[in-house]
Amino acid sequence: MRTMRVYLVGGAVRDRLLGLPVRERDWVVVGATPEELRAAGYLPVGREFPVFLHPTTREEYALARLERKVAPGYRGFTTQFSPEVTLEEDLRRRDLTINAMAESEGGELIDPYGGQADLAARLLRHVSESFVEDPVRVLRAARFAARFAGRGFSIAADTLELMRRMTVSGELSALTPERVWQETERALATDHPEAFFATLRACGALAVIYPELDALYGVPQPPRWHPEIDTGVHVMLALACAARSAASTAVRFAVLMHDLGKARTPRELWPKHHGHEEAGVPLIEGLADRLRVPGTYRELAILAAREHTRVHRALELRPETVLRLLEECDAFRRPERFAELLAACTADARGRTGFEAAPYPQAAYLGAALAAAAAVTLPEAVRRGLEGAAIGAQIRQRRLAAVSAVKAAAPPQ
Repeated sequence: MRTMRVYLVGGAVRDRLLGLPVRERDWVVVGATPEELRAAGYLPVGREFPVFLHPTTREEYALARLERKVAPGYRGFTTQFSPEVTLEEDLRRRDLTINAMAESEGGELIDPYGGQADLAARLLRHVSESFVEDPVRVLRAARFAARFAGRGFSIAADTLELMRRMTVSGELSALTPERVWQETERALATDHPEAFFATLRACGALAVIYPELDALYGVPQPPRWHPEIDTGVHVMLALACAARSAASTAVRFAVLMHDLGKARTPRELWPKHHGHEEAGVPLIEGLADRLRVPGTYRELAILAAREHTRVHRALELRPETVLRLLEECDAFRRPERFAELLAACTADARGRTGFEAAPYPQAAYLGAALAAAAAVTLPEAVRRGLEGAAIGAQIRQRRLAAVSAVKAAAPPQ
């Protein structure tokens, strides 16, 4: 007689073994039919294969299934499910061994593909050769490398070789923009987002998915300001710095994008990059269009590309130029975005070899200048008799005086 069995699977098992908090739980049901689950009160939600919500916990329960590749891309699969599909068969279709473990209702660990051993060895290893059938797995492996880099995890050599084969085969061209961005955004939120891009570069995928970033490697910068020299290395150092400071994912994306224009500098002008700020804008716009990057990310990235050099030079600028910077950044209407710009510039300045803990007084100075200028009001006695542009001119004059006072009080440079 057939018996329905339920197993906890995937990330919940992995994270428990790592001693991490389990945020969500997924279940696999073996030996049951969709009709039996519906009869037990489970709510069907899966469109391509049977997934149900538990009637009480609302956690996801999926029937054990097999997948067969029938067309290119991550959607080119047919799904087979039946009560005869075993737990081991279901786990075999998963990407990494550390995600292919299960736990019975009695607490027994089921680990047919060596996930626990790979956890101990800190290895991200594919479950089977079918790894190559789904291009999303390249992104997922890179994201797990970023998520667990702080715990010493790395991609197994044979898995990295499969990822290279997938890249060379052209399989990555089947990735949809939405999925690329989804995995990127999740990687940006990890403690080590730079490991995501390093992994993609190691298997050749960075040149396919993010050619604008790949083009930065090998582009030199003046050693006086950039001891690390290589622009690609600098961008990754800056991204790591942004992550250490717990900056938002929008700030991290802006840091990633801020120097794209340096790849456009003619070789005969290296290592100088005059005009790279504006040269990077169309590259960001093209990338954002291609991957359908959210508007808030795009706007901040373009702002950081255009303005990071002026922000770095803030302490040298005249008060009039500082006020113009605040105005052109729309800082009075959008102070939160200006604060994110300063966070991105701080990461840029500290994302250099030997400068990781260097002070960055420009951020405090510009923040104080904005606060002082934004606090300016126009007394009624002064406003009386003024109209339109005259009122704006008076306010701007008082804002300039406020910025000048902040400048005068700043420590000498």
